[in-house]
Amino acid sequence: MDGHRMFELAQALAVAKSNQDLPTALRLLHPEMVLEAPALGTAARGRMENERALTRFFATFPDYHVDLAGHADDGATLICWGIARMTMTGNRFGVEPNGLRAAVPVFIAFTFADGLIASEQFFFDLADLCAQSGVSADTVRDRLFGQASTAGERR
Repeated sequence: MDGHRMFELAQALAVAKSNQDLPTALRLLHPEMVLEAPALGTAARGRMENERALTRFFATFPDYHVDLAGHADDGATLICWGIARMTMTGNRFGVEPNGLRAAVPVFIAFTFADGLIASEQFFFDLADLCAQSGVSADTVRDRLFGQASTAGERR
């Protein structure tokens, strides 16, 4: 797949997610799609898991919007970077966010198969998101990854 088509798909997915248009987003995904968000410790495989993961993400960040500022590809993988704006809501992470909208730099790695997006790795700084949301990054990491995730940092 050429780089132009890869970016068209990634941009269409960014728009669909920014509009929380789950049906459109799912149509862009390969049936074996793998969506990973390492900062949140999540990985979804296949359409059903991706639908659940995106539904949960939209519930936590109801005003999520991403602007892709640039991209590069090697013919097989597309890397995009930009800014994600989102307001953390609810108690998913065991904290009470301040209700302010955060703006965090992101970079996203995509692969493709059969003319669709086969994988997405969504990278951002969890500590930055937490700081802007007025919550403890340690508490959020402990909730996501367990007490051992920050034990080594406290020594």
